Amino acid sequence: MLKYELIPEQLIYEGLIHNGNLFSPGMVSEDIILLTHQRDYWDRLRDLDLSPAEIRRSGFPLSQALVDRERQIAQGTIEGCHYAIQYGIAFNVAGGTHHAGSNWAEGFCLLNDQAIAANYLLHRKMARSVLIIDLDVHQGNGTAEIFKSAPDVFTFSMHAEKNFPFRKEQSDLDIGLVVGTEDEEYLEILERYLEPLFDKVRPDFVFYLSGVDVLATDKLGHLALSRQGCKMRDQMVLSLCRSRNVPVQVSMGGGYSNRIMDIVEAHCNTYRLADQLYF
Repeated sequence: MLKYELIPEQLIYEGLIHNGNLFSPGMVSEDIILLTHQRDYWDRLRDLDLSPAEIRRSGFPLSQALVDRERQIAQGTIEGCHYAIQYGIAFNVAGGTHHAGSNWAEGFCLLNDQAIAANYLLHRKMARSVLIIDLDVHQGNGTAEIFKSAPDVFTFSMHAEKNFPFRKEQSDLDIGLVVGTEDEEYLEILERYLEPLFDKVRPDFVFYLSGVDVLATDKLGHLALSRQGCKMRDQMVLSLCRSRNVPVQVSMGGGYSNRIMDIVEAHCNTYRLADQLYF
């Protein structure tokens, strides 16, 4: 949790951003939540009435503060979409809650921020074709389930195959990587699929989940990317969005290395790249 404070502090310390580049979102409204999550699930989550089994699956003790935090994260991603349309790119320093399905909480995810924001854009007719690029080490199972029948949202998840969640959903494109995959193989596979995806989907908005749990130092990831390899991964995605002139909203996703600075530095590299490419 500490990384959410340290990332903006580090970027301000470097002079990469200033306080005027930051925004504090409100809480997403119920009507927008219900574009993505089933009413029965949302009502029980809102009323703190999930079953003990559902609470265990979420990974968190259920509280009003937690539900409010999830609503604020989702609103941050929505507001980030508006900034991305204006400036080309915007970040949610948190977010990436891709394990939350239409009617479940799982893996520290209660509301799916990028799915909520994608449905918001489509509902407001601010986008016609959305591409979700999920490069967190864990499959975006909730996102896949939410959009399994949605022709205007293409879900792409590249993840460690033998890792959580152990029951995978089917994305539009899933690439499961073997344990110990290193930089060269990872980047070659990503390059092979990424540009053809843009040609096929022709998105007018991209969501990017840039989890740094792909690092070799990560205790939950099972892949073996270096920090430089993680940075090159981000460069592939962001460069393509920039060259195709497609706005991109970035949520930070997971990172569980023992040293907090391994996590913070890898995340900050994504911001540094955005600065180089866009500004």
